[in-house]
Amino acid sequence: MTTTIAEPRATAPLVEDAAPPARRRELLALAALLIGTAAAYLWNLSSSGWANSFYAAAVQAGSVSWKAFFFGSSDAANSITVDKTPLSLWPMELSVRVFGLSSWAMLFPQVLLGVGSVAMLWASVKRNFGTSAGLLAGLVLALTPIAAVMFRFNNPDAMLVFLMVAAAWAMTRAVADGRWRWLVLTGLFIGLGFLAKQLQVLLVVPALALTYLIAGPPKLGTRIAQLFAAGAAMLVGAGWWVLVAELWPTDDRPYFGGSQNNSIVELTLGYNGLGRLSGNESGSVGPGGELPAGGNGMWGSTGITRLFEPAQGGQIAWLIPAALILLVAGLLVRGKATRTDGQRAALILWGGWLVGTGLVFSFMKGIFHPYYTVALAPAVAALVGAGSVQLWQHRDRLWVRLASALTLALTTATAWMLLSRTTSFVPWLRWVILVGGVLITLAMLIPLPRRAGLAAAAAAVLLALAGPVAYTVDGLSTGHEGPMPSAGPSVRGGFGFPGGMHGGDANSRRGPGAGGNSGPGNFNGGNGRGGNGGQGSTPPGGADTPGGAGGAATPGGAGGANMPGTSAEGGQMGGMMGGAAGGVMGASKPSDRVTGLLLSEGNEYTWVAATVSSNSAAGFQLATQLPVMPVGGFNGSDPSPTLAQFQQYVADGDIHYFIAGSQGGDRGGEGRNSNGAGAQITAWVKEHYTSQEVDGITLYDLTAPIA
Repeated sequence: MTTTIAEPRATAPLVEDAAPPARRRELLALAALLIGTAAAYLWNLSSSGWANSFYAAAVQAGSVSWKAFFFGSSDAANSITVDKTPLSLWPMELSVRVFGLSSWAMLFPQVLLGVGSVAMLWASVKRNFGTSAGLLAGLVLALTPIAAVMFRFNNPDAMLVFLMVAAAWAMTRAVADGRWRWLVLTGLFIGLGFLAKQLQVLLVVPALALTYLIAGPPKLGTRIAQLFAAGAAMLVGAGWWVLVAELWPTDDRPYFGGSQNNSIVELTLGYNGLGRLSGNESGSVGPGGELPAGGNGMWGSTGITRLFEPAQGGQIAWLIPAALILLVAGLLVRGKATRTDGQRAALILWGGWLVGTGLVFSFMKGIFHPYYTVALAPAVAALVGAGSVQLWQHRDRLWVRLASALTLALTTATAWMLLSRTTSFVPWLRWVILVGGVLITLAMLIPLPRRAGLAAAAAAVLLALAGPVAYTVDGLSTGHEGPMPSAGPSVRGGFGFPGGMHGGDANSRRGPGAGGNSGPGNFNGGNGRGGNGGQGSTPPGGADTPGGAGGAATPGGAGGANMPGTSAEGGQMGGMMGGAAGGVMGASKPSDRVTGLLLSEGNEYTWVAATVSSNSAAGFQLATQLPVMPVGGFNGSDPSPTLAQFQQYVADGDIHYFIAGSQGGDRGGEGRNSNGAGAQITAWVKEHYTSQEVDGITLYDLTAPIA
């Protein structure tokens, strides 16, 4: 047995070697960063209500049923799961078990994941670039607009980002000493990331592997063996749940939502995997890619500028040019360093993360939402923190000063572009950034004394963060409810549908024109067009409040997006929102009368009601806290249950009511599938049972068939 001696390394001194006063200052600064992040993210937390009701319903189900907890079921009776693996739901479900069902109890674990991500990023960057770089990186991550929203929201992305940053931290430790345990831990974090959001976590794997292959301390053969060990740990971290889920008897577990054959493997490789890249997603709400006639596809246009377009730009793009320039400049600074140089290894890791993930997001043709870009935030933040400190340390070189000036100039130009899209939002800010950016850019070209240089550097940081801070403050002060949250003001054409429905999020927030007020349950009309201004409710089961006056809530309403199967004037988005009964993209909003009707004798049934699509079911389930069967899953297009299965449930007395949904839901949830299980079940119910209208919602009592 031989012992491998690590090669000499050129890295910044570790914080542990710092003198006690410096150590205390560092800890105080770190405490201020983390406490400030926690306070900001916790402020106004419950304003988002149930946030994404699709996941909120699953949280409610998992808080009362351990089987629903394990599988990530949409309902406690375990008819179907959400269309993701369940790890991201588990902390929220445990919190609800402890504190009871409420918006705050559900979202509090997400805030903790945000604070943990900031701390983990600080530790990773600080290790090679020093305390200042780590603090700046953590600050940038905390102030990234889409990060501030998603760490206060119940989508899986908060858990995904935390685990990806944890994997990068473990890899940083592995590059430092070459121990096997860090490689295994890296793989384990990636495997757990799969259980949060399946294949998206793999976007960072090439950067992690390349970093260790280039800069790991042991010999090449040992490095390769260690990477295989990391791969094995990744399979274990993800595979244990997949194995149990696949081996569980089919008739004793829920249907895997999002799949067409009740298979988690199919879901992983299809709808949530390769289909996201190609646009060929069976069961999706609509087609991906670009429309044949030109213009944007349903999820926006693809291309190298995608991250700077209205939907995504204000969420993540502010510092992307700066991060790329600082990446190149940092690699040039470390040009003659040894192979195992920690700083260069870190730049490869974070740069590979940013470039690889950014390119995939830019060119993927399938479902793409602006909030996906939160996965870029740690890489952008790390490169800004590390690169800024590197350039400061080498500011005596002319080319470094030129690079610094170029970095600020492009950051200023990016902020001007993004803020000019919403001239009514803090209108003076873009002028302050422009004037200040020009002056400080010129100052950076001059070899200033240390004190003056520090002042210029501080001013540059403040100007660079001014735009993101404005968007972040807006995001923190506004409730976000719906499937597609985003920070900042409305931007025309900002939604992922042709023509734009809302400048940022399809949620409960204000917007120009006749958009809705800021409050749970209200869907913004975005420039007075295309949104649903139905009723809202404050969880759990609070009083109804009127929604804002958006576009019509039924197909044919004014100004909706040009969706498959409709005309440009058709207003398909209104139909997808579905009004009070909900729809594919909007949760149901039952009145007190409807809730009371469902609760009457509700405990005597396995499902108090059934309706097409998970979002339609979610509002009724959250209001009653009783299982509601989401026929067809999220899009209403999954073959669960079949018509025969549904008829058997009704014959057995398992379902009390069937709730008719929007036209999209009645078709089975997918414009291309008018003969799906949802459509068949709806037609059968209408033929055999009498309807009753209660506060705008049509219900069928399945215990009282037509004579």
